[in-house]
Amino acid sequence: MGNFIKQAIAPTRWVVMGVSGCGKSEIGSALAARLGIAYAEGDDYHPSTNVEKMKAGIALTDADRSDWLLTLQQQIRTAVEAGASLVLSCSSLKRRYRDLLRAADPALVFIHLDGARELIAARMRARPNHYMPMSLLESQFAALEALAPDERGLRIDITRTPDQISGDIAQCFGLA
Repeated sequence: MGNFIKQAIAPTRWVVMGVSGCGKSEIGSALAARLGIAYAEGDDYHPSTNVEKMKAGIALTDADRSDWLLTLQQQIRTAVEAGASLVLSCSSLKRRYRDLLRAADPALVFIHLDGARELIAARMRARPNHYMPMSLLESQFAALEALAPDERGLRIDITRTPDQISGDIAQCFGLA
């Protein structure tokens, strides 16, 4: 774990981020269940054109991601305005994507799920019927920008179980 910026107030809105196959959905839903808060699957908000591109093995561009990220930003803003907690899974590969999401909630916390390419590739091969092909994994790693020291969040190794990882996250923020 690293890049943890401790603040006095426990976070209420989280983004579980990382490359495809790192476990964003599984860890995000486990964290939300552990904390007793709402969970949103970022992939559910992709327009069909994005999904079709990925199915065809075509990496998304910043332009392709723009409307999707704005939709996710609105999900976060809605939670802020309602005073609601939320865990959102979203690749958030680039700093500018995270900045766009953070514009809806300056206290947003990013949990970067990090793991070896080989482990993530094995996990991708093991998930049948997912639209993201293995051929796009390298483009995901190429686009990934690590959390900067000024970004609120942490990087966590994905070799432990989802329950252990969600527990580690909660403990890091004093919620365990």
